[in-house]
Amino acid sequence: MSAFIDACYKRSTNYTPIWLMRQAGRYQPEYRVLRSKVSFVELCKRSDLAAEVTLLPVRQFGFDAAIVFADILLILEPLGVDFEFAADHGPQIKRPIRLSSDVDAIADNVDAAQSLSYVMQTIRLVVTELGQATPLIGFSGAPFTLAAYLIEGGSSRNYALTKSFMYSDPAAWDVLMRKLVAAIVSYLRAQTNAGAAALQVFDSWVGCLSLRDYQRFVMPYMQQLFEQLGQQVPVIHFSTGNASLYPLMKQAGGEVMGVDWRVDLGKQWDVLGDVAIMGNLDPVALLGPLPELRQAAQAVLDAAQSRPGHIFNLGHGVLPQTPIDQVRALVDYVHEKSQRRTP
Repeated sequence: MSAFIDACYKRSTNYTPIWLMRQAGRYQPEYRVLRSKVSFVELCKRSDLAAEVTLLPVRQFGFDAAIVFADILLILEPLGVDFEFAADHGPQIKRPIRLSSDVDAIADNVDAAQSLSYVMQTIRLVVTELGQATPLIGFSGAPFTLAAYLIEGGSSRNYALTKSFMYSDPAAWDVLMRKLVAAIVSYLRAQTNAGAAALQVFDSWVGCLSLRDYQRFVMPYMQQLFEQLGQQVPVIHFSTGNASLYPLMKQAGGEVMGVDWRVDLGKQWDVLGDVAIMGNLDPVALLGPLPELRQAAQAVLDAAQSRPGHIFNLGHGVLPQTPIDQVRALVDYVHEKSQRRTP
């Protein structure tokens, strides 16, 4: 068993495992060269290229886990939603949801293993290459974050359209969330069957909600998602931007809670109690001088206090302007400074 998987289950490890969200991406020269030749969507759908991109950071830096190269919006295609990645504006939904009738147009049943077979092929290629040495993480967006994309049509500052839809038509919201849960469960199960050793559910936008709104409009669907997934592999439950939601998210499900850099990891872990925790270095720390980066990394390790169940990560993804030498230095530092004897 790997240190990463052991940590997911709160088992003691000889050192703190580390991987980084967006560890494959624009900060890597090799990735930029590849992207100059193919579009982002083509890169996701070309399993041979997506597998190579997935493997590259593991080979370069010695991460303790790989994460499949894909995008959270890919699940929308089999749901009947057209989208595109605009160079200057990010992902754009071509026909955003505005009315309950728009929800009716979303597909009821998704066979993700078939409709997203290129993701499964990428997973199989990566697992074949990695063997048992390094586990692969599969992932999906969470129902709220995907719903927000569908309703806003792209990124948003205040999510006014999404919240207005929730408040004004809770019945249609319920239908939409149930459809998304079913699709996500199909997608994540297919990734597990293809060889993913762990999963991550990204609720990147849920931090915009109040506690009351999370309890009413999100938590029941997250509980359904985790109950339907079962416990075949460990699941990381991640969000950012609102630490007050973490206790409710823990109740919703997941073996690992991913927390952002805005909280003290140790104090947050005390609040959450019996769960593994992932995080939580500020991604911008990788842009600073090396001594400052090491101090910031040490502060995260100190906050975790070598408790079983800590997975070192950033509080969000690697920034495109991050120097690759800084990434290498961080991985080496965490591996070296967290060395310990297993009781």
